Amino acid sequence: MRSPLRALSSRVLATLASALVVLAVTAVCAVTAAPPAKAELQHPRQAFLRASLGELFLHWGMRTSPAHTSCGAWESAVTGGGWKPEYWVNEAKKLHTQYLVLATFHSRLGYARPWPSAIPGSCSTKRDFLGELITAAEAQGMRVVLYMTDDPQWWNEGLPSGQSWLNSSAYSSYKGHTVDLKTRDGFGEFSYDNFVEIMQRYPKLGGFWIDNDNAYWERNGLYERIRHDRPDFTLSNNNEDTPIMDMISNEQKTGMSPSYDYPQAVYTAAPRLTEADFKLPTNGSWWYTGTDNAVDYKLTLGRLITNAGSSIKALMAETPMKNGRMPPAQEAFNNFADTYLEAIKPSLIGTEGGGYMYGGLQPGFWNDGAHGVTTVSKTDPNLHFVHVVTKPSGGTLKVRDNGYKVSAVTNLRTGAAVSFSQSGGTLTLSGISSWDQYDTVFKVVTSGREGILPPSSYTMSASASASGHPASAAADGDYLTYWDAGSAQPVSLRFDLGSAKRIQYIGINQREDSTTYPASGSARIRDYRVYVSDDGTNWGSPIKTGTLPNHRGVQIIDLPVTTARHVRLEKVNSQGTARLRVDEAWIGTSYAGGGTAPGGQYEAENATISRGVVESDHAGYSGTGYVNTDNAAGPYVEWKVDAAQARSHTLGVRYANGPAADRPMDVTVNGTVVAAARSFPSTGSWTDWATSTLTVPLNAGANTIRVTATSAEGAPNLDMITIG
Repeated sequence: MRSPLRALSSRVLATLASALVVLAVTAVCAVTAAPPAKAELQHPRQAFLRASLGELFLHWGMRTSPAHTSCGAWESAVTGGGWKPEYWVNEAKKLHTQYLVLATFHSRLGYARPWPSAIPGSCSTKRDFLGELITAAEAQGMRVVLYMTDDPQWWNEGLPSGQSWLNSSAYSSYKGHTVDLKTRDGFGEFSYDNFVEIMQRYPKLGGFWIDNDNAYWERNGLYERIRHDRPDFTLSNNNEDTPIMDMISNEQKTGMSPSYDYPQAVYTAAPRLTEADFKLPTNGSWWYTGTDNAVDYKLTLGRLITNAGSSIKALMAETPMKNGRMPPAQEAFNNFADTYLEAIKPSLIGTEGGGYMYGGLQPGFWNDGAHGVTTVSKTDPNLHFVHVVTKPSGGTLKVRDNGYKVSAVTNLRTGAAVSFSQSGGTLTLSGISSWDQYDTVFKVVTSGREGILPPSSYTMSASASASGHPASAAADGDYLTYWDAGSAQPVSLRFDLGSAKRIQYIGINQREDSTTYPASGSARIRDYRVYVSDDGTNWGSPIKTGTLPNHRGVQIIDLPVTTARHVRLEKVNSQGTARLRVDEAWIGTSYAGGGTAPGGQYEAENATISRGVVESDHAGYSGTGYVNTDNAAGPYVEWKVDAAQARSHTLGVRYANGPAADRPMDVTVNGTVVAAARSFPSTGSWTDWATSTLTVPLNAGANTIRVTATSAEGAPNLDMITIG
């Protein structure tokens, strides 16, 4: 990744604006006429990108099956086949996308240019396919972005020996000096001229989608030229996070868990525009090779929805045939998506990803194997949507509420009211008997957030901060600033509340510029400790230790209820890379709606953990994960539990034990062993969960319950405890 983004200063912006007013935009203006362009994290020209759910990516050219080597023959076949630009626009609308990317000037498609060009060097058509597409898209309120390649290495792919898709002799004669188009510099010069020609001819083009960088472009100020000649054109770059670009695009990765969750691999943080590129046909190339490949509906819709739930634009690639029509399987999917997405349109269009910098409910891994994302309206911060892409094993869904007080829940598709309760920081939806096979969407209306201290009421400090990113940025209410802890480890973030206040939990949004897959690229907190102090000097022992899951989105650290003036959150170590950045962190004094955990339920991942980690590898758990202890005697998990009165209660310990051998544990209540080496026999597999129930005495008020492994194999995987 290249140097970090730097916003234009107001002085440079003013200078640039004045220059653009004075200077006429002409094709002959010198490259040096424009000041050096810099990164603009947010700019009005990006509005159509930011308002988009995604776009339709069209690889279509000379080598579309059956391939041609003659530009005239290809153009004749396209026209004779009945190519119509309106068809592509309508297919894009069925997918609920807002713009199209046309990839014809592509290294693997014969470097064809579907527009009349005065520049010799590669195939150019007499019919203006690009111009017709721009006009047809504009008529439907959409835009076209043009793909441009940087790469000449495929100059003879698919041709007999000695032939080339590129004509260096013709271009050299045109330029008046020798240019070898098979070299990167020679091709850079040729493609530079094409950028300029396109800017001159198509002022209503949306911008350029550029496949990596070319050193010739950079040396000769191509991007500065585009910014000067067409300041309203957007620039997107594939794979390289070049600062001047409006958006970075990456191919949708495989290896995710679940398979559709590409946002796990994102390494740039909003509001930087990010795009995920994926093919709709399950197999085959990015272009049509003569096969009607199937479309995986669940994977495709899952990718689209989870991208939307992370404010990532979905670049959906289809493979049009020579006459422009989609192969039957893709056309059938488009027809299905037209109706399917329309029913949930309010949750996808005009929303941002929830649980990140825009607020909203917690996305990701929920209870009983459920997974999905949340979205929040751009115009109404109290209008939320929960997208359940992978359903839970039962009829209940539990989502952390992130401090929002819920007033109503309905099924977005049917409008039917959904039974819900809210307690202990969790929104519980119950009695759900029917789940959509691809995406069950719940509309959640809230009445604002409650129980959270306003950032203006406390001050922040840290044990380490990188220059320009102080601790105060983690509680300034501005997600465009952040605390950068650098590579210090351990490192702590401290809250001075001004006076002693009730403390229930800590909320934290870690900056989304590190991957969760692979975990080695994740700077998120792994093991943590929480301390409190009355004077900010004497901290004593931590009131909570534990492990945060390597997941994106807001994380909540539930604490034993305490009263203190100073709170210290210490990162002991990270999931991967040591560098830690935090957009915002806050203190919760009480849960929205009040109360304790619903049904007396206490998750293991929120407890104090000794010699164990939080995982989410095996399905069927509740909450955000489960605890896997070390294989040894002595590791434990400890919960703080409140009881209304002193009496015996039913304690349920939910666990999974895959091997055949028993994994006994001591059960301790308030320091007294109430069940020594209690048996926790095999459940059959790590995804089969069971509950071991016993009766324990609890005091009125606060209690401590601990389970401790007593064998060399350690404890079983621990999901939660329940108090009857």
